[in-house]
Amino acid sequence: MPTPKTSPRKPSADNSGKPLLHPRNRHSGRYDFPALVAACPELAAFVIRNPYGKQSIDFANPDAVRVFNRALLKQFYGIAHWDIPPGYLCPPIPGRADYLHGLADLLASQNDGVIPRGASIQALDVGTGANCIYPLIGQREYGWHFTGTDIDAVALASARTIVSANKLNKAIGLRQQSDPQRIFAGVLAPDERFDVTLCNPPFHASQAEASSGSQRKWRNLGKLDPKRKLPVLNFGGQARELWCEGGELAFIRRLATESAEVAQQVCWFSTLVSKGGNVAPLQALLNRLGASQVQLQEMAQGQKRSRFVAWSFLDEGEREAWRLARWGEARRRNAAES
Repeated sequence: MPTPKTSPRKPSADNSGKPLLHPRNRHSGRYDFPALVAACPELAAFVIRNPYGKQSIDFANPDAVRVFNRALLKQFYGIAHWDIPPGYLCPPIPGRADYLHGLADLLASQNDGVIPRGASIQALDVGTGANCIYPLIGQREYGWHFTGTDIDAVALASARTIVSANKLNKAIGLRQQSDPQRIFAGVLAPDERFDVTLCNPPFHASQAEASSGSQRKWRNLGKLDPKRKLPVLNFGGQARELWCEGGELAFIRRLATESAEVAQQVCWFSTLVSKGGNVAPLQALLNRLGASQVQLQEMAQGQKRSRFVAWSFLDEGEREAWRLARWGEARRRNAAES
């Protein structure tokens, strides 16, 4: 069996040793709040001064975070319309962008260092959620065509509204997974091929654990202002996004096992792994399943560390044939357009 290969790129650091975002990440450095307010005037109502006298927002206020995300998407990615239903996951955009840039590097490593771009590159977002964040950023950054799947009809309705409002229907497709116990079966047609898949799996093993973790986060944020009234979270909509039976490890094991069933339909599978201790069991399972390549990519945003694991069941010759058949066309189109 192949030995898991660790990606050579580690998160870079500034002079103080603080980990930095990916070099292509648009969100490095401090946020330019005047520019963000200019892009999204409603953000002005949420701008505060933090204890260091710098402009910020109250990250314990869900409304502030939602409008902040709206402003980031509008300023940096030209997403004019974005909103999510109350209680649904509002993702940290810089970290989500890092995952996409890491995947782009992975594809480039197989393509003579050139990132394959354009709509001929097919990406599958497992659990796209109400926010549809990966398809939005990935389409804007690399022009890839995305297909997002989810088991939650309300989340998909929200994602469809976002896609339609931004006239991205041809660039982003959405499908409902009718069987909550399956991931790929039922949403992939036998003749479909995807260049890469991505996934942000549920983190917790139970609703109680998810609630406890979120309340701890709010309390830490609340230390900035002891008088702050912390939010009462609604887990009705968030349950499937935040927890599943067995937690993250159970989910990514299921993801890996099902990926072997569609091994020839995807060039590179991938998933975020929030808990570092879950990496080794996933790598071991992938080797038992016969993955020909397993790569680990570390990521960091300030003090927060994360990572994704990517794997392929195609051997080197099959991946090269895939590249020539699919990515060569993407390069020809890009050259013609430029």
